[in-house]
Amino acid sequence: MKRRSLLTAAAASAAASALPKPAISQGRLRWRMVTTWPKNFPGLGTGANLLAELIGRMSDGRLEVEVYGAGEIVPAFESMDAVSSGTVEMGHGAPYYWKGKVPAAQFIASLPFGLTAQEQNAWFYYGDGQKLADEVYAQMNAKFFPSGNTGVQMGGWFNKEINSLADYDGLKMRIPGLGGEVVKAAGGVVVNLPGGEIMPALQSGSIDATEWVGPYNDLAFGFYKVARYYYYPGWHEPATVLDNFINLDAWNKLPDDLKAIVEAANRAVNLSVLSEFQARNNDSLDQLVNKHGVEVRRFPDEVLSGLGKVAGEVLTALADQDPLSRRVLDNILAFRKKAISWAQVSEQSYMTARLLPFDYARPSQG
Repeated sequence: MKRRSLLTAAAASAAASALPKPAISQGRLRWRMVTTWPKNFPGLGTGANLLAELIGRMSDGRLEVEVYGAGEIVPAFESMDAVSSGTVEMGHGAPYYWKGKVPAAQFIASLPFGLTAQEQNAWFYYGDGQKLADEVYAQMNAKFFPSGNTGVQMGGWFNKEINSLADYDGLKMRIPGLGGEVVKAAGGVVVNLPGGEIMPALQSGSIDATEWVGPYNDLAFGFYKVARYYYYPGWHEPATVLDNFINLDAWNKLPDDLKAIVEAANRAVNLSVLSEFQARNNDSLDQLVNKHGVEVRRFPDEVLSGLGKVAGEVLTALADQDPLSRRVLDNILAFRKKAISWAQVSEQSYMTARLLPFDYARPSQG
């Protein structure tokens, strides 16, 4: 009998060891984060990595987060489903990817001709942005944090010139979010692809044009090898928010100090990612133009004015489809109106002054 008891205990121990380890071990949490980005992709994937690293360090290992790139656990656009269901605890992507689940999410990402990155952060931290975003994400059983920003993007890569709004007619373009809705309304055929699928689509001709982010990320993907013209400005995404979304049940179970750490880590990453894009875009644009011979073009004013008019019509129509979208858009537009008034006498005025033709200090040659 004693031998039988020992065998039974050993079998039970072996069976227990085969089961998944609990999420909590001696007061320490182990979370998984799925992302919509290719693993370790510059700026985007590395931003998610930094978030996980900061949370682990700031919590002294009490909350550790393991990061998985798109496709490692779930496909890129199924990240929110994995988090909502509790399959994983955390995700990293961009709000417009979830418009099919909650339409108001696309307004949080970036508005065509909308807020700049600095204005967007001001809306989240000192306006109603965080509160409204939490309301939107609660419908997906998730907690929201802004977790990076690309700043003003480029207008996209094209193999034909864009001289009028009519040139968008029939154009097959990869462009997500509200910008995609505007291009569709202008006659384009919009294709939504995750980052890792864009280059093959351009090479095969299944799309004619694409936007992605800006020089830093676009150089990494090598779009200059297959597209001739690089247009600016990025009217469609002047300040694209990256989102850290957390399963709401997992979030609510966190003690207050760990919640504060996650929030602080996201604020740090939000600034860091934006700053990295600014610094890297400077050098990357220089490489694209001077090393790879990319032809950089500005959209004509006629095109920008036309897109702006279409954008206004599209935003109004989409927001009128549900009350939450209308509340989010109205709140952003009210903030935008005040931001424009201040920007005219601050940033915009200064930028114009900086371009005046006066001699200025030159870098030392020594």
